[in-house]
Amino acid sequence: MKRLFIFLLICHIASLEPHSLWYILSATTGISDFPEFLASGVVDGVVVGYCDNSLKDTIPKTHWMSKLFEEDPQHVQWLNNKCLLNRLDFKATIITLKQRFNQSEGVHIFQRTNGCFWDDETGEFDGFNEYGYDGEDLIRFDLKTLTWISPRRQTVINKHNWDSDGNNLYWKHALTEDCLHFLKLYLNYGKSSLQTTVHPSVSLLQKSPSSAVTCHATGFYPERAAVFWRKDGQELHEGVEEGEILPNNDGTFQMSVDLNISSVTAEDWRRYDCIFWFAGLKDSIIIRLDRTMIRTNQGSFFGKYLGIAIGVVLLLLAALACTLAFVAWRRNHNEHPSCVWVETCGKAVDKRGRGLLEENNRSEVCKRETTERRGQKIKKRKVKCLGKNKRAAIT
Repeated sequence: MKRLFIFLLICHIASLEPHSLWYILSATTGISDFPEFLASGVVDGVVVGYCDNSLKDTIPKTHWMSKLFEEDPQHVQWLNNKCLLNRLDFKATIITLKQRFNQSEGVHIFQRTNGCFWDDETGEFDGFNEYGYDGEDLIRFDLKTLTWISPRRQTVINKHNWDSDGNNLYWKHALTEDCLHFLKLYLNYGKSSLQTTVHPSVSLLQKSPSSAVTCHATGFYPERAAVFWRKDGQELHEGVEEGEILPNNDGTFQMSVDLNISSVTAEDWRRYDCIFWFAGLKDSIIIRLDRTMIRTNQGSFFGKYLGIAIGVVLLLLAALACTLAFVAWRRNHNEHPSCVWVETCGKAVDKRGRGLLEENNRSEVCKRETTERRGQKIKKRKVKCLGKNKRAAIT
């Protein structure tokens, strides 16, 4: 389906056309916790307002649409009336379609998408009006011939009725003059945000050294953009898997394109680059295929191994520092490691876990043995108290 989307899955409309206005309406049955009727207006890929069967009035979704609602109450009333009439019509239509397709229970979706495209540079303009049912084309209006085209036998009767009831002229006017008028109106109010260009962050990503390299652009606005791989300056189509443009939570967009590098030699990497391009703008972002620029779950390849090297060096330096400190300490404290002296004379901490050793007299706290290295004889030294609250003196 070229322009028809299941509304449940719609979060944006990807198009490289300069400007567009879409009205997307759907009626559903068999879906709990979801409106039986839902309609929204989309300008240049941005949802600007909506209504459903639980709402009395149309709700604006952007600050500039709220301003339009305040300044043009007649337009708001027109939208509210359209919402009410379509809600009643769609409810009746989905019942009729279930009967024609011999359906009773289950999930069913009836949709209509109509609107227009307008190129403000060339003046080219086109309108569309299409219906779908359960994800399949149902019937559409041909603006050039002013007739309805039905690919399904269940809607042939609608084609004959609609082609003869005179409403085709109404749709011609609605899809051309009316749609262009509203599109220009919305663009005028929303130009501060709709016509703002936000450039993305472009990165090269890879899950493993043998997997495809992904060129990922995120944070760009508007969505009228393209991301692709080149080789020797020419756009690649083989060995490339292009992803869809997806919305971010902040209103910007993201897109990824994968490049299969299984047959790319190390010498040929420099011949490849990724291009991000905004429609209508000459400036592009170019990222050369470079292994040191690829980010993995652990960061770039270069950063990963550099971090490991730095960590090893720091660990060796720390070990060396500890060794030197221990040697210096042993030189200044040639004593058995089982006894550590504290500030208050007469007490010592036994490192072997026997706690504080209470003094038996004021002159001697404890006796210990220090074994000299290389088989030298054992010397005994006494530790005497120099006075209250003073350090012990070793004799």
